[in-house]
Amino acid sequence: MSQSESAVPAEPPPAAPAPHDAFAALRYPAFRNLMGGAFLFTIGIQIQEVVIGYELYTMTHRPIVLGLIGLAEAIPFISLALFGGLLADRRDKRKLILGSVSFVVAGSATLLWALLPATRQWMSQTVLLGVIYGVIAAFGLARGLFAPAASAMSAFLVPREIYSNSSAWRSTAWQAGAILGPVSAGFLYAAFGLAATLGLVVGLFIAALALFSGTPPQPPRPIAAGEVPANLWQSLREGIDFVLGNRIIWYALSLDMFSVLFGGVVAILPVFAADILQVGPQGLGVLRAAPSVGAMLTLLACTRYPPTTHAWRNLLIAVAGFGVMTLIFGLSRIFWLSAAALFVSGAFDSISVVIRNTILQVLPPDHLRGRVLSVNSIFITSSNELGAFQAGASASIFGATRSVLIGGTLTLLIVGTIWRRSTDLFKVRLN
Repeated sequence: MSQSESAVPAEPPPAAPAPHDAFAALRYPAFRNLMGGAFLFTIGIQIQEVVIGYELYTMTHRPIVLGLIGLAEAIPFISLALFGGLLADRRDKRKLILGSVSFVVAGSATLLWALLPATRQWMSQTVLLGVIYGVIAAFGLARGLFAPAASAMSAFLVPREIYSNSSAWRSTAWQAGAILGPVSAGFLYAAFGLAATLGLVVGLFIAALALFSGTPPQPPRPIAAGEVPANLWQSLREGIDFVLGNRIIWYALSLDMFSVLFGGVVAILPVFAADILQVGPQGLGVLRAAPSVGAMLTLLACTRYPPTTHAWRNLLIAVAGFGVMTLIFGLSRIFWLSAAALFVSGAFDSISVVIRNTILQVLPPDHLRGRVLSVNSIFITSSNELGAFQAGASASIFGATRSVLIGGTLTLLIVGTIWRRSTDLFKVRLN
């Protein structure tokens, strides 16, 4: 999902990357540490989400409990994200990353304890659900600090001319984790049980913490002589005003938010796996991983052939393709076709991710990047976590199939509306 503001890198930079060097960003050790930590962190998050979601659904057989997982994380995240972006601009980004990941380790250990058979013997289902949702809400607070700090930090670890390449590799690391996490979650859950799987998650987070520790400190830009620091609200508004005043950023964030808010199906995949396709936890792991497999293969291609030459046109086509694949998934009753639709949807989504991340690295000035990326984080969380709640609530009201079909249709309508309003952006070039 550049030179630092202080301008002095923590280590001697490698020689300037050759044109079309697919591995350009990976030649920077600090970037490799950041990407490796993000990879392990993502695997842990994905495994945890899959097994917790499947456990809750099999325990209650109520789709709304899946939607509430997203809502529990979204509210605290959105509440803190803007302030987290300000901290990313004003504090050492490395310290923010390490602190937030340590908090996630503690929360994951609490989940493991709460779901141990010995603990569940004396804990009522209501209390257990309260503990789970409380820990997930705490994760939302931690992510509100982690997301803008990690996103902003990557721009200071590589030169500006390879932002697109670093964006593709960061997204590849995320997608690789999003593939291995769900697939392994289903098989780990079936083979070793819930407690052992959650224990592995804690170990993955600790390993990610070690890799993040290998990144250099990233202090903020020093305040110049005579410069008067803005107050808290003015500082937060600077990031918001920059996003609202830049049409390509505003439209790109809006496209992502509304397409995933209405078209995302990940949250209710346990319903399809258990009741519609009847493929069990192993099948759920395959369905959860399918979008990420498509995304990762596409992202690897993007490291060599970035989709940013005709950025706005490609972004609109990608989001439209995502909507079409959502409709196909909703209509399918064949496991391989459902998995294939999710695979292609992930491929389209990855193209939009690379374009959007490149826009967010190229256009904001260094001193605003953390705050602008925190606004981006709010949009992403609104689409993913609130989208999960929307999907669960919609599936409870209309049924899972109708919910998906409604979402895919709304996604295509949104793309068409923004397409008509933004034809002048077809001329924008990012490279």
